[in-house]
Parts: sequence; C-alpha cells; structure tokens
Amino acid sequence: MKVLVVGGGGRCHAIVDALRRSPKVEKIYCAPGNAGIAEMAENVPLKDTDVQGLLAFAQDKGVDLTVVGPEVALQAGIVDEFRLRGLRIFGPTAAAARIETSKEFAKELMMRHGIPTAAYRPFDDYRAAMEYVASRPLPAVLKYDGLAAGKGVVIARSMEEAEAALRDMLLDDRFGHGRVIVEDYLEGPEFSFMCFVSGSQVWPMPLAQDHKRAYDGDQGPNTGGMGAYSPVPFVSEEERRFALNEIMKKTAAALVLEGLPFTGVLYGGLMKTKEGIKVIEFNARFGDPETEVVLPRLKSDIYDIFAGVAEGRQLEEPVWDERAALGIVMASEGYPGACGKGFPIRGLDTIDDPDIRVYHMGTAASEGGVVTAGGRVLIVVGRGETLASARLKAVEGVGRVECDKLFYRKDIGAAALEF
Repeated sequence: MKVLVVGGGGRCHAIVDALRRSPKVEKIYCAPGNAGIAEMAENVPLKDTDVQGLLAFAQDKGVDLTVVGPEVALQAGIVDEFRLRGLRIFGPTAAAARIETSKEFAKELMMRHGIPTAAYRPFDDYRAAMEYVASRPLPAVLKYDGLAAGKGVVIARSMEEAEAALRDMLLDDRFGHGRVIVEDYLEGPEFSFMCFVSGSQVWPMPLAQDHKRAYDGDQGPNTGGMGAYSPVPFVSEEERRFALNEIMKKTAAALVLEGLPFTGVLYGGLMKTKEGIKVIEFNARFGDPETEVVLPRLKSDIYDIFAGVAEGRQLEEPVWDERAALGIVMASEGYPGACGKGFPIRGLDTIDDPDIRVYHMGTAASEGGVVTAGGRVLIVVGRGETLASARLKAVEGVGRVECDKLFYRKDIGAAALEF
C-alpha cells in the first residue's frame, strides 16, 4: 500500500515510524516531512494546509490511504475534500474537528451532554472579560477560542497577567481575531488520553503525560510540550475506565447524536481533581509529544487500524507493549519565543540502541548534515521495563546529541517516578 502522511513534526515522524513497521505498507510519502522523516519516507514539498495540492498529489501517485497529523490541515477541510473525491483518509471532518478548533463549541457540547469539565464564560469584548475576571477569585484560566499551536492558554495568577493575556487575545489578535473562554481554575495532575474513534466506536490508547512548561519544576511559559511519558502511574484502572466510559466514549456518542460523527484520533486532555476526572481540552488528532511515547508501544499493525477507522469497520482491540516509554524534547534557545535556525546537529549517527529512538520535530537537511529548523527540534525517546529505566535510556540518548543551541528539561517524568 502507498500511504501519504500530512505534516512534518515529531508526531508525524512517529506515525511514519509506526507505518514503516507494517508489512502491508510499501511506500510512504510525507508532506512536507523533515530531515529525520526523509530517512524513512519520501518527503513531498507541499504545505500541510495546501489541500488542493495534496489532493492532486494523492490522486497522481495512487495513494491508498492518507493520514493527517496537524490540526491546521483538519481545520482547512482536507478530510472533507479527500472524501468528496472518494479517497480514503484518516482524520475528522472540519465540522467534527471543531471539538478542537473551537473551545466554545467543545464546552457547549460537554455542557449539553453532561461531560465533566470546568464552568466557563465566553467573551469577545476586552472590557467585559476584564470585569468578569476581576469579579472572581484568581487564578483564572484564559483560553483563546481557536488554534494557537498549544500556546493559547494562560493561567493568570494576578490581574496584571490576566490583563496582558486578554490584551494579547482580544485587542492585539496575537493568535488571530477570535473570542476568549474564561474558565474556573481546576487543580490536580493532568494527563492525556488518546483514542482511535470511528463514530460511536472507541479504541483506547495507553495514557500519557505531557510537560507543557518550558523549564524544570514546571516553570516558565507554556510550550507545545517539552517531553512526555507513558504509562501514567497516578491514574488508577478505575479512574481510567471512568475516563474512557464517561468522557471519551460519551463524547464520541455526543458527536454522533449531533450529526458530526468523529473519525480519527480523539485526544482528551484530562485532569485528576479532588472531585474526579474532568476535561481540560479536546484535540482532534494525535497529541504532540504524546504520540512519540505512545506509538512505539503499539504492537498491532497501525495500517490496519488507520484503514479500519477510515472505512468505519469494526476493529480488533489494539495490542500494546507493557514496557514504558519516556521522551525528552530538545528545543532551540529562546523557545517558545523567537529562536535562531540553521545550527548544525551532530551525534545522531552514534545512537544505535534499539531502546532509544530520536524523532525529528524541527530539523532540515543541509550540505553539512542536519540543522535546526524550528522551536522544538528533537525528541529523544527511551524504552524500558519501568519508567525509571526508560528515562535513563532517554537521558543517554540526549547526551549523545551535540548542538550548542539546544536546551531541555531534566525533570521529565520526575513526578511519576516519585509516585
């Protein structure tokens, strides 16, 4: 089979790596891909939002299945266009993807169907939003109602922080012209629950935990994710079942009831509060960097899963490796703010341990080798019988990478190891 993967970050590198393990897949294309993906697939110089270009490419090459990585492609309606032309594609329609692309839509859906989440109010007026925040106890959770590359959420612990965030979102249109959701603040550890979904059918993946803050000790600005691990020891089996039945399956069923059946990966960003598990956010695709620590644990053939979900077939329950995985992101100095590009990366060829995988997030090929080409550059994933041994492997891999302009968190998974 010929497969086209849309995207170019670490998530897509992990998807390509999983597809490469399938005996049914003969050829993998990736648009636009990156320097690491180029070692496993043929990169195609098309943007992930170039729906018509991607469609023409898939038709010309006789692609059997397209797998969508990033949310921007889903919002652009790539699934709708491919289906209209009779092409098989893994991902939700633009309407169903609103579970991610509009936080207000997601909140309204949860409220209508009794899915546990924080109380909220939407605003499009800066002054009204400021007055509401001032009338309530801090901290306040402020969310841009749209896509913001994982950076559109601010937990304001002071009125000054709230004012700056609301100004960014409502007056300066930092992420575009949109609304803001002001949520009640919830406390507790967060975790990620990704599921393969086809209408009302839901097949769960292992839990993972992402680390959003830039620096050790969960300090610094929010990022797209600085590392992740799987499994998650602080969530009991009873809590996992609740999350599966009362949140993930209930949400899939709610979308069917509302005429928006979901196909693809439904991602639940969940929190374990004193009152139980609650939804922080939903995404309409694989999480990043969670995918990089979850898919290496998949024993089943991922092509069968992608094709079965895309066709709406009943699947066998996917089989997962019991071993743990932990990934450490190596990011460019200055991230998540402005950062330079084009700095050489050395040492990647010295990593030949099967329990260490390196997925490229923001790299490019140059005459001299691989260079940095983004904020998050690499994620080094270690595997082991325990999280502690997986972490040692990841640290070993990070130590082999040579680049003067990268930084990383040294405490990924620390809370789980102390559990």
